[in-house]
Amino acid sequence: MTTGDPHGPAPVGVSALLAGVVGTVCFGALGILGLGMLSFFADIAIISVEGLTLWPGIVGMAVAIGAFALMIAPLLRRRRPSFGAVVLIAVGTALAHLAAVWLSALVGGSGIAHAAAAASQIVVRGSSVVVVVAALIAGWIAVGLRHARSGTPRWPWERDDSE
Repeated sequence: MTTGDPHGPAPVGVSALLAGVVGTVCFGALGILGLGMLSFFADIAIISVEGLTLWPGIVGMAVAIGAFALMIAPLLRRRRPSFGAVVLIAVGTALAHLAAVWLSALVGGSGIAHAAAAASQIVVRGSSVVVVVAALIAGWIAVGLRHARSGTPRWPWERDDSE
């Protein structure tokens, strides 16, 4: 004889892995979309340093996505992850993006002056703000998924309501 709940176990939130994947994909999509919209509506190039190719921007965004995934994973493994910790993750993601752009411009042979100019344009033209906002939204989505305590969706006729 069991003494458990006749309605089954209490629903738990989404798994940490699924929440992390959804959050990371959302961050990548929102970050790329946000940077594209910034470039389009402000009518500026995100990085416009003479002699610099597109690679520092590509590497910067790829590193930012990876950094976001690595930082959000331990948070999502907690039993009740904190929404406040997402702020630190967002700032860390923006710093990783900035460092990756600077380092990839430097490794690409542009020199310290051009790498510093590219990094300063990331900050001054608002790209870092876009990365922070995208990371905040995606992080809150991931943490919200972990907090959700909903069960499997059911049609009204599938419920075991006794009338």
